Amino acid sequence: MHEENAPMVGDARKLFIGLDIGTSSAKGVLVDEAGRVIARASGDYPLLVPRPGWTEQDPQAWWAAAETVLHTLVANAQAPIEAIGLTGQMHGAVFLDTEGAVIRPAILWNDQRTGDACEAIERDVGSANLRRITGNPALTGFQAPKILWLRDNEPEHYARLAHVLLPKDYIRYRLSGAFATDVSDAAGTLLLDLQARDWSDDVLSALDIPRAWLPQVFESPEVTARVSATGADTTGLAAGTPIVAGAGDNAAAAVGGGIVKTGVAFVSIGTSGVVFAHSESATPDTSGELHCFCHAVPGAYHLMGVSLASGGSLQWFADRIASDEAAVAQRLGRNLHELLAAEADTVPPGADDLYFLPYLAGERTPHMDPNARGAWIGLTLSHDRRHMVRAILEGVAFSLRDSLVRIEAQGVMPDKLILGGGGAHSDVWRRILAAVLNKPVAVQQDQEGPAYGATVLAAVGAGVHANVDAAVAAMVSAPEHFEAPDAALVAEYAPRYARFTRLYPALRDID
Repeated sequence: MHEENAPMVGDARKLFIGLDIGTSSAKGVLVDEAGRVIARASGDYPLLVPRPGWTEQDPQAWWAAAETVLHTLVANAQAPIEAIGLTGQMHGAVFLDTEGAVIRPAILWNDQRTGDACEAIERDVGSANLRRITGNPALTGFQAPKILWLRDNEPEHYARLAHVLLPKDYIRYRLSGAFATDVSDAAGTLLLDLQARDWSDDVLSALDIPRAWLPQVFESPEVTARVSATGADTTGLAAGTPIVAGAGDNAAAAVGGGIVKTGVAFVSIGTSGVVFAHSESATPDTSGELHCFCHAVPGAYHLMGVSLASGGSLQWFADRIASDEAAVAQRLGRNLHELLAAEADTVPPGADDLYFLPYLAGERTPHMDPNARGAWIGLTLSHDRRHMVRAILEGVAFSLRDSLVRIEAQGVMPDKLILGGGGAHSDVWRRILAAVLNKPVAVQQDQEGPAYGATVLAAVGAGVHANVDAAVAAMVSAPEHFEAPDAALVAEYAPRYARFTRLYPALRDID
């Protein structure tokens, strides 16, 4: 990515918009064919929690925010928009009737209400068959169990159902009237055949879900639709502007970080943590401990491990336990997380034999257990806040190593890692990650997130760059330096990780 420091004046740049429908806000970027960011915009919307464990949003709130974002970006464009790329939160379910009206609030990726539906999917499709076809086990956050939940719990809504869309694809529908999705986002529904890169008739039949309810599936850089006259009137875009398929947020972020070939993996520490590795072939983990999805690169795949509360664990500690330190950080003009990490750096590796399980929101990889819980293990009278924070940083790194170990077991062997998200900017956390993962690391150059990757896909769809590889070469700045792990820290953490892997099993079955 390159930063634009001056407005365009009558030049011949090609411009693209990337729009990300996130969990807390819509974010958009306006980018040219060389990767220069011309403008940014965002619009917030609320998270609805009608019951404990339920998370929903109003798709109309997404659309209102998208309209604002698009108007702002178009106003900053001094040349036509060549194409739009869409991305956003995965797994959500938007239910529409025959008129295209929203039936009920969308059910989101982190909603936990569908446990019974997941059991039904595993039974009706068969666990081994489901993982072979879709690359994943039935998890509460995925889209398919949400459809079954609607059938079993809101039959009056289910009777109206005519279309099921993912969050970003609802925006496509509002922009164009088209029902379409991309392979990477569709792979997170539990309804896609990974090898065919299309909906699985076997799974749809087993679950009694009509194919007609689902959008057409495209490769991520393909043009799926064009902005309609109505979409143009409400956003300021020109009617006829191409809209490419786009990608789920993790795949789009990987494209924006240049993770489009084997050899380099992406590790993100935001609220959740992700280890993402490109693969040339579909290699589902039959144990169900690792996700396998289609990549945004046509014909390619990715393996992904997810830790649900990585940066979220440190944020929780800052909010609930170290709130008094916030005033100190403000007085010193420092970021609270940076201050806590600096304090943690004053205690030795291993935090004087204190461990932390970062399972504050349940866990995906490798445990796939929504009921997993966090814990400090080994607390003594000699430990203080510094040790507790150090244990959090290390525990998150160990949880991410759980994902990397399983990715490598599938034959995908990255030799270096690009770090993204807020945690990547902590010197302390970065050193810990390099040592625990035992790989050279570098911080992602682009910090625009998935929206930036969506512009790269849009540039391919518009024909400005020949393919995703060419677009990445032209638009994405690769890190210039990778930081090698400290050999002494690697040796220190290896036996601690081995012990960490035994802690969750030891605690899991305690009543």
